[in-house]
Amino acid sequence: MDMAQKKPKRVTARVPRGFVDRDAADLRAQDAMLATIRRVYETYGFEPVETPIFEYTDALGKFLPDSDRPNEGVFSIEDDDEQWMSLRYDLTAPLARYVAENFETLPKPYRSYRAGYVFRNEKPGPGRFRQFMQFDADIVGAPNVSADAEMAMMMADTMEALGIERGQYVIRVNNRKVLDGVLEAIGLGGEENAGRRLTVLRAIDKLDKFSTAEVRLLLGEGRRDESGDFTPGAGLNERAIQQIVDDYIAAAMSEFVDGTNNHAIRQLKASAFGTNPKFHEGVEDLASIADFVGSAGYGPDRVKIDPSVVRGLEYYTGPVFEAELLFDVTNEKGEVVRFGSVGGGGRYDGLVSRFMSQPVPATGFSIGVSRLMTALKNLGRLKTSERTGPVVVTVMDRDRMADYQAMATLLRNALNDDPSLPPVPVEVFQGNPKQFGKQLQYADRRNAPVVVIQGGDEKAAGKVQVKDLALGKELSATITDNAEWREARAGQELVDEAELVEAVKRILARPLSEKG
Repeated sequence: MDMAQKKPKRVTARVPRGFVDRDAADLRAQDAMLATIRRVYETYGFEPVETPIFEYTDALGKFLPDSDRPNEGVFSIEDDDEQWMSLRYDLTAPLARYVAENFETLPKPYRSYRAGYVFRNEKPGPGRFRQFMQFDADIVGAPNVSADAEMAMMMADTMEALGIERGQYVIRVNNRKVLDGVLEAIGLGGEENAGRRLTVLRAIDKLDKFSTAEVRLLLGEGRRDESGDFTPGAGLNERAIQQIVDDYIAAAMSEFVDGTNNHAIRQLKASAFGTNPKFHEGVEDLASIADFVGSAGYGPDRVKIDPSVVRGLEYYTGPVFEAELLFDVTNEKGEVVRFGSVGGGGRYDGLVSRFMSQPVPATGFSIGVSRLMTALKNLGRLKTSERTGPVVVTVMDRDRMADYQAMATLLRNALNDDPSLPPVPVEVFQGNPKQFGKQLQYADRRNAPVVVIQGGDEKAAGKVQVKDLALGKELSATITDNAEWREARAGQELVDEAELVEAVKRILARPLSEKG
């Protein structure tokens, strides 16, 4: 046999590792959730903007968590002009580029929001994907911490608008200046220590997942997990580790003894780092935020000063936020754990300035859409908004397809004349019409409320059959033989062609409780 005549190898259908397909129910639930978030953002004066999913790699910068070089952790390609481009890993760096490029024409401060997919070239795992959606809001050109306070309050409003009640969430606030003051005090100031500073911050950030002893390992030589994977540590000496754990982390954790924001600030001022100028400035910022949110009626049950909060991205320069859900869930290992973070953000005063010769202050917040959807599903708050399936016009005679299309057009226009109501889909069956039973099977699988049937005899008489599938199911459950089935024609009625629209409308308007 000639090898050239061999059949080509069949391609295996498989989704790339770290990526997922999503069905109509998920997408509609996501749309409903995004609409709720969008409404909250717009009540605060934010407007939409969209940037491409690709940016030049140098525009993204060296800011990706868990990597030291811009080509690590991102998906990159070289353009035909030898320029490297990367898929965006968040929505903030592209916004900084957009603002810098359009600086003269944008109002300042510039309030914007955007939802879109971001991409991380990282090892995928349970709940960790290479493509996921974020929904961000940012204020560029606002230097005062009152803007940061407003972001925290807006996040609290967003959680409640989505049906997450008080006591089930908290917006935690810290300040990068506080953390930088700690690092400076233990001798990790200066550009030469940037990498070690980031490693220390990542270690502190693990306090919600690891014990203090495990965090100590990450501050020192490193930690080996249950699978045997080794995470290199920051390499701090014992004295520096002691200072961080006993003087800062202890002060941070003691905040939970007293649920007021003022207590957290008092603890920070009294810590061993209180004399460091940067640390002191950060604490004063937090005191102002506590005052702003408290005056607006957002107590520590909604917005809480929490010195243990760390954001991994290197570009944060001031207040940082974390939206945390407080209820318990069962993880992939069967363990009961707190759900945790669904979003975060902070002040990034240097990001836009990378492109310009002047300082441009900015603050923003990002919601992890997929993770928040999972949370809402756990709470039973996910609005799936089950939509009606299509009205299906069946095909009895192939050569009369034009008639069926005209019937579908008539119904489509008549059933969708009010744009404020959800759409009622109408379709002509486009599969093989040879076996009529297969058409009804299709309509049932599509959750169709109504099918329209017109054979040659009905057409000649100016009639059409309209079948209520829900009522048909109810009636057929009580029918015991074929003769009774033919006689009953469950849920089906014969009407004049001129009455088709009204007959379909009657069925669509009929409550399910009347159909049994």
